[in-house]
Amino acid sequence: MANSMVLVSLMALGLLMAFSTTTQVEAAARAFFVFGDSLVDNGNNNYLATTARADSPPYGIDTPTRRPTGRFSNGDALGSEPTLPYLSPELRGEKLLVGANFASAGVGILNDTGIQFINIIRMFRQLQYFQEYQTRLAELVGNDEAQRIVSDGLVLITVGGNDFVNNYFLIPFSARSRQFLLPDYVTYLISEYKKILMRLHDLGARRVLVTGTGPLGCVPAERAMRSPNGECAPELQQAASLFNPQLVQMINELNSEYGANIFIAANTQLQTSDFITNPGAYGFTTSKIACCGQGPYNGIGLCTAFSNLCSNRDEYVFWDPFHPSERANGIIVNNIVSGSTNYVSPMNLSTLLALNSDTRT
Repeated sequence: MANSMVLVSLMALGLLMAFSTTTQVEAAARAFFVFGDSLVDNGNNNYLATTARADSPPYGIDTPTRRPTGRFSNGDALGSEPTLPYLSPELRGEKLLVGANFASAGVGILNDTGIQFINIIRMFRQLQYFQEYQTRLAELVGNDEAQRIVSDGLVLITVGGNDFVNNYFLIPFSARSRQFLLPDYVTYLISEYKKILMRLHDLGARRVLVTGTGPLGCVPAERAMRSPNGECAPELQQAASLFNPQLVQMINELNSEYGANIFIAANTQLQTSDFITNPGAYGFTTSKIACCGQGPYNGIGLCTAFSNLCSNRDEYVFWDPFHPSERANGIIVNNIVSGSTNYVSPMNLSTLLALNSDTRT
């Protein structure tokens, strides 16, 4: 499965927990809703018959229990109420008030992305679950209160990297690469992503954090598989450089159409590029080698109990061949929460959450 688990939009998995701690004052009593791929899947795929799972050691090695939770990470931010996977049987009663996580490892913007995983929650289904969740919530608190909880809530969506690595570049001469030149494929992805964001708005979302892809070619897996000298894979770097500016442009256009700053864009490519070009400035030892893996740069295959495992996860930008370490996640989260418009636009998360709910449209 060497290439099939590459889920590399490099968004901070720690967002799942860190928002409710880092922005504790601003986000008091605010629900949190999560959509996307493995970078934000916190366990939905545990309940599915799929190979895209992270429910075996050493995942979760730095959690309080030192056991895997289903997140593709070595740990979690601590001290906050978790947003449960939508498929969890524990998501009922008052736990619905906290929000829900609909994300599923392996998915992309397009329905044909990640087909090798077979049984995953594609984006259209995640949105259907969101609508179903609102029905369950209304049964608990009434229609008006359910609508308020959703419109006042924070939405995170992280999707897009798989559409390149698990679709367009998955194999030589893939169906999508035969159908589209890369620039045209990016334009098509952006148009399909816009439909997803508009559907979120239709379903009541009014504060939506949208992430781009990171430097796709620089993860240990791509260095190991695509670069003879260990440099970043140029074709994937080109994909990211085309995708991210168009995503920001599309978000700005949507905000203009709605007459409010509904969507904010996180420039995760810039954030993770900072780590990769100068890891020492952030206290990391390496940005090339994964903490857990095997082969060159620990970038081949999966992270398993039989893999090489580093002793100090905080020194590594990457936890496994594809996903950031928890410490890298935390730095990205801090930039999104309080960073400059170089990292998030048109405003950072703290500013967005401070806006009065009267800006809802």
